[in-house]
Parts: sequence; C-alpha cells; structure tokens
Amino acid sequence: MAEPRWTNAEIAALLYRIAAILEIQGEIVFKVVAYRRAADAIEHLGRDIRDIWQNDPKNLRAIQGVGEALADKLDELLRTGEMSYYKKISKGMPVGIFELLTIPDVGPKTVARLWKELKITDVAKLEKAARAGKLRGLKGFGARSEEKILAGIEAARRKKSSTRVLLGVAYPFAQEIVAALRAACGDAIRDIAPAGSLRRMRPTIGDLDILVASDAPQNIIDAFVNLSQVREINAKGTTKASIIAQNGLQVDLRVLEPKHWGSALQYFTGSKEHNVALRQIALDQGLSLSEWGFKPVLSAVEGTVKGEKEIFTPTEQEVYEKLGLQWIPPELREATNELELAQKKQLPHLIELKDLKGDLQSHSNWSDGSFTIEQMAEAARARGLKYLAITDHSQGLGIARGLTPERVKQQWVEIDALNKKWKDFQVLKSIEMEIRADGSLDFSDDLLAQFDLVTVSTHSALKQTREKITARVIKAIQNPYVDIYLHPTARLVNEREETALDLEEVFRVAKETDTLLEIDGAPERLDLDDVRVRRAREVGVNIVIDSDAHSPDGFHGLFYGVAMARRGGLEARDVLNTLEWQELRKKLKRNRK
Repeated sequence: MAEPRWTNAEIAALLYRIAAILEIQGEIVFKVVAYRRAADAIEHLGRDIRDIWQNDPKNLRAIQGVGEALADKLDELLRTGEMSYYKKISKGMPVGIFELLTIPDVGPKTVARLWKELKITDVAKLEKAARAGKLRGLKGFGARSEEKILAGIEAARRKKSSTRVLLGVAYPFAQEIVAALRAACGDAIRDIAPAGSLRRMRPTIGDLDILVASDAPQNIIDAFVNLSQVREINAKGTTKASIIAQNGLQVDLRVLEPKHWGSALQYFTGSKEHNVALRQIALDQGLSLSEWGFKPVLSAVEGTVKGEKEIFTPTEQEVYEKLGLQWIPPELREATNELELAQKKQLPHLIELKDLKGDLQSHSNWSDGSFTIEQMAEAARARGLKYLAITDHSQGLGIARGLTPERVKQQWVEIDALNKKWKDFQVLKSIEMEIRADGSLDFSDDLLAQFDLVTVSTHSALKQTREKITARVIKAIQNPYVDIYLHPTARLVNEREETALDLEEVFRVAKETDTLLEIDGAPERLDLDDVRVRRAREVGVNIVIDSDAHSPDGFHGLFYGVAMARRGGLEARDVLNTLEWQELRKKLKRNRK
C-alpha cells in the first residue's frame, strides 16, 4: 500500500490551522508561536520533508522550530496520513470560524466569545448580527464596535480580492509617498519611515504602513489624505488614516509623538513572532514593552504593570539596547535565531549594495534586452560597478533570439572594442546557456572554454518530475565550464510556481563542483529567496548577486538581490561578486587546478 502523501505546503497549512485553533481555545502564546514557526519553516524548506524524515521522527528535529513532541506528530502524519492531535483539538470547531480571524481587530478571544455567547461561526453570521445591532449584547461591545467590525469585514474582503504586490512595486511607491509627505509637511515631520513587511523587505507586500513622528499630527493627517496619489479615503482620525492609492494599494498612516518613535517603529515593523519573543525578553527583565515604550512590571508571568512610569525610547536602537541586545536589522526579524545572536552580540555584519563590484547577469539587444552592450555597460559604470557580464541567451531559447556560435563570435568583437575604451571597467564575455530537457547544453565544451564565464538556467520543460529536472540540472552544473546556475527555482513571483527541483541535491553537487548559485534580484524572481540563501550558506555553496537587467533601469535588481541576501544573513564575504574581477576570476572552477 502506498504511503499517504502530504506536501510541504499542505503540512504547513495544517500547522497554521492548529495555531489558530489553539489561539481560539486560549492556549499560551508561545505554544501558538511554536506551531507558526514550524509551519513557516516547513513551508519554505528547500526539499521535500519526506527526504528529511525517512521514517525516523528524530530526523525532523533538524527543521527549524520542530521539537520532539511536534516531530512525533509529524511522523504520525507522514506515516498514516492523519494527526490524532489535530483531530482531538479541532473536534467540534466550526470550519467557518477561522475566517473570522482574518477580520481586522477581531482576535481569538473575540472569536471565542462570538462563538460561545452568540453562536456566530462564520463571517456571514457576524455581518448579519452586526447589521441587526445584536453584538451590543456582549459585554464591552457597543454601536461603535459594530461599525468597526462591519468596516473590518469590508476591508478583509477587499484584501482577499487583491493580490500582494511585488517588493519592486511597493518599495519605490512607498518612497514616493514618503517624499510627497516630506514636501507637504516640511519641518512638521521629525521622522518618517515605512514599516511592516516592506521594511523587512519581504518579496511581496500587502498594505503599506507608514509611520510619522510629529508634534502636529493633524497637519500630517490632512496632508496625507490630500496627496495626489490618493484615490479614496478609507478612514481619517486624529492620529491615523487609511487611503486607497491610484495604483490600488492601501496605505495606512500612523502619527505619534517623537518620544514614542523607537518603540513604535520596532513594534510596527514586526514580524509578529519576533515581537512576541522580544516582549518575553522584556518581561524576563521586569519590563512591559509595547508600541508606546517600556513600563516596569510586578510579575514577569502576568505582565502586571507597576505604576505608570514609562521609559521612552526615541530611537529604535535604544529599544534593543535597553534589553541588552544588539540592534537587529529589520530584514532579520523573522523569529529564526536573530534574538539569540543579538543576545550573544554575534549578529552578522550584513552585506550592503555598495559592497558589490560587478553584476554577472545582464542582457543586451543581441538577445532579449532593449539596449546595446555599450549602453548597458555605461549604466553599470555610472552605478560604480567595475565589471559587467553580458549573458545574452543561447540558441536553445529561440523566443529570446538566442545566440548561435557564429553570433557569439560577432558579439565578442564588439566587446573587445568596448574594453579598449575603459581602464576602470570591463565587459565580460558570457552567455546564459539554456539547459535542455535532457541536461545537454547548446554549445560544445570547446566554445564554452573560450568565455570569461558561463551561466546556465532553465526556461523550458519546467513541469518535469522532481527526478528528471534534478538530474537535468545536475548534469549541466557538473560541466567543468559551467560557472553559475541562475535563478535556480525558476519561479516568477505571483505568476509561476517553483519547479520540483531537489535543491538540497543541487546544493550538494554545486559545492562538490565549485559551481556558484545566484540570487537573481529581478523583483519578479528574487530567486534564490532568503530561506534557500540561508541553507546554501549552511551547506557551503558560494553565492553571487545579479540584477538580470534587460535595460539600464534593470540594475535596480541589485538592490533587491542584496535585500534577499540580507534576509538570508549574508555578509559581504559570503558573496563572490564583492571581489574585484581578477580575484573572482581565480575562484571560477574553469580557472582552478
């Protein structure tokens, strides 16, 4: 009899569901967070969980956030297709109740009361009760509460119908909003910054959160709702406002006193799991931490506030310093191991954009780019880069006007002429070689040996089975003249899922063969992502960060690629194109003896 099959995504969804049930049932917060952390780790594993499991629950404890008890539960699920613990805690839970948690300001305690006291078990029943004024029967609820819930239901619907936007769309728009507010309000703004998942540089963003420190909140609010980017106003209060922008993005603004800036910026940056763990560290030191600052507490267990004396932290650094921690860069705040490292003062010195010396993937009008090699090179020079690889596609990708061997030789003549112009910059002869369905390459080894470096990638036959596509890629990267494997999972964010590639096996062979792996910074790719970057580093695979630019503007991809590297905890020394070309050249496997 075949084993029951559970995918990583399905297991992660089940663990998220368990966390939601425990919240509604009033379980301690750390048990809830533990399930969420394990769910996130499994959701982003670079390999099938069964490859780790192999019929031994102890193996599962190698996964971040999976302890002995959860490993046993997962073992049962993988062996039998069922988890008795889930069946036990979910018994009698109405299915529709989980959707209630998606409504803003409706937390698990409220859901539990709505269910037990009013028999409300789904959003439709909640909306009907709110419109009929029946929620006022609950202690602490009134007409205002009903209005907020109805507004929350509408907001949840709007959010559900919208797609999370790419980081490369949200980030520049947030900067545009910040610049417009600064221009409108001048010195009334003491500090201003985006927060939330944007500040943590996640690949996709839902709503934009903007924080402002000011002593004139009404001026800021009035200016915000009257910006030219506003299409409609969702809400406007004395310190908060929410709008829908012309591009469809929701932007939420919060204005606070400058003395609260540090704690508020920390709190609204998140992540939720990071904040929960940080608040526990505060409680262990006799302090209660909120978006407003610190307060002494009587009990670290109950969090009872002792008196009203507040400790303000005007800067975010002071929040972490107060707790004896290093300041943690926002990109790391995902409740992995950043707090433990901050306690030991061992956080990595994260790579910065200025550390990059060159870009090893770009395209010209010789294939699917829009600009000449000279125009691309001049744009790279203007950004302070020292070298640029022109990686136009090979003939196997006909849709991109891929190069034949004859056209390659013609392109080299142009590159040689350009390299005579500059003493401070070099254009590298390269190619983005299509890996055919059987793992073979377009060009002979004799031709590949003549390039400065060779990159490979997959654009076709992406639906191959795990075994076939893995064998195909491994065959390619074992070639002694293949230097870099580009955008390894072949995903397109919000458009195309990852291939079934066994990344763990690819990492192993890449390390064995000295093949470099890429972080493709194009906003629609961001591939490798931060989770896979962290794993590649653990295995010992060398990484490069590229823009995949098809035009001069495309070099912005380096910024987003660096963001993924920072989220993965990389330092400059972990990324090979922080080296000068002559140093990097020696590290390519084609030039090693």
